[in-house]
Amino acid sequence: MPNKGNFILNLYPSTKFMLPLFVTISIFLVPSYLYAYMMLPLCIVIALNAGVAKQFLNLIIKGLLLLVLFIFIIQSVIAPGEEVLWSWGIISIKEEGVMLSLTLTSRIVAIASAFLLFFRITSIRDVSQALEKIGMSPKFSYAILATFQFIPEISKRSKVIMDAQKARGVETEGSLLTRTKAFVPVLGPLVLSSIANTEERAITLETRAFSTKGKKTSLHELHKTKIDMSIQILVIIFIIFLAAGRILIWN
Repeated sequence: MPNKGNFILNLYPSTKFMLPLFVTISIFLVPSYLYAYMMLPLCIVIALNAGVAKQFLNLIIKGLLLLVLFIFIIQSVIAPGEEVLWSWGIISIKEEGVMLSLTLTSRIVAIASAFLLFFRITSIRDVSQALEKIGMSPKFSYAILATFQFIPEISKRSKVIMDAQKARGVETEGSLLTRTKAFVPVLGPLVLSSIANTEERAITLETRAFSTKGKKTSLHELHKTKIDMSIQILVIIFIIFLAAGRILIWN
């Protein structure tokens, strides 16, 4: 876990959410793909200061880079236009297609990087508690928490089962066929352990009086500070400033 003494990590969840909110709104207010692409370096700087740069860049490289390149190439080829920049047989890349690809991919990069960073610097537990503080049902906030926790738990459990298979001498590495054969026996224990875990969660929730009515208390408390309020107000003012600029200048 990141250092909880970090200023960025200690911000209130709604304050941290101002980053993806600002990025999403501003890239549509500022008609420039360069501006949208600059949101990625901004997120990297924030990630460095939050101490999560390595994990964040790993997500960007593995989860976003190939997708953006694929969309850019496909969009450049299929988009209609008249100014041909390059052609080979029936395939041609047009200037209009490249510009459209730059606009589309820059927005994808900006929005995706902002949301990826948000979930790197904000725990799901903090998000669910913040939602409860604004009046959301504890059952609904727990459903969100459990949904986001499900995939990491399944991944961790499958790794444990695969390690157990290795310890028994089962070949789990090699060709695709070998890995497939090794993965099939894992499905049974994985499903059964998931069902058992669900029952344990239900019992745990009942022992904590989750279904009872009345105000709930928590050992983990979140507090919104004056800094949080100041940051949120500044972001809102900046969004209004960009909206006014779009109306008065870019239009």
